[in-house]
Amino acid sequence: MGQFDGKVVYITGIARGQGRNHALRFAREGAAIIGLDIAGPVAEHATYPSATTGDFAETIRLVEEAGGKILARQGDTRDLAFQQELVADGVEQFGGLDHVIANAGILTWGKVWELSEEQFTDVVDVNLVGTWKTLKATIPAMLEAGNGGSIVVISSVAGLKAMPMQASYSASKFGLRGLTQTAAKELGHYRIRVNSVHPYAVDTPMGVADTEAHRIFGMPWVTPHLTSVLDYHPVASLDEISDAVLYLSSDGAKAITGAEFQIDMGNSKV
Repeated sequence: MGQFDGKVVYITGIARGQGRNHALRFAREGAAIIGLDIAGPVAEHATYPSATTGDFAETIRLVEEAGGKILARQGDTRDLAFQQELVADGVEQFGGLDHVIANAGILTWGKVWELSEEQFTDVVDVNLVGTWKTLKATIPAMLEAGNGGSIVVISSVAGLKAMPMQASYSASKFGLRGLTQTAAKELGHYRIRVNSVHPYAVDTPMGVADTEAHRIFGMPWVTPHLTSVLDYHPVASLDEISDAVLYLSSDGAKAITGAEFQIDMGNSKV
């Protein structure tokens, strides 16, 4: 018996990294997965490897290998009609929608006045507007089911403490805090809880294989902003993030909404 037996979970950005791990963890606990990922280049200015169609196919294989049911399609969170169709088809196939994990996001680097227009708008459109479209596509299905449930929005420590060289990313992640708080207040009387998770560095391609990040982290004036309390544990594992996501989605967190759950090794406190 799994703690999410019979539940249906919608996850964005499932091709690899955090999204894939969340999908696997929920599937192992008995949930059916509805998932999406663009599984390709999102923006020309990204300086880390893009997810691929092969990554996407591997997530599906791993979920099914774990005994899970999954409906997954390649698509962009910025495409509201695509998300609405995927939700409708998933609800028809699995019988409802209980939990949403708004995970998809991108990152770019540069000083406020040196970012290109694309570097700013692409990141805000994917991270903030795309997450709003995820909520717009999924909340009606949750309300129609009338079973309550939960939404977890993946923000960042950069949404708690602005980071240098990350103006568009920080702006988008701060925006997710406001979106999460508003949704929590609007959905509480429907028994739907809404919380945000705020990681620092995570063991993903975006987290550890970004060539521009490695260059910027070596700048002496940037370093003080990037230190943490737990400097002996600089990068969180995927399971450390998924542990929080599953907890916030579980009955064990039934008294928690509007929370900002930090997994940042204390970086936001430095």
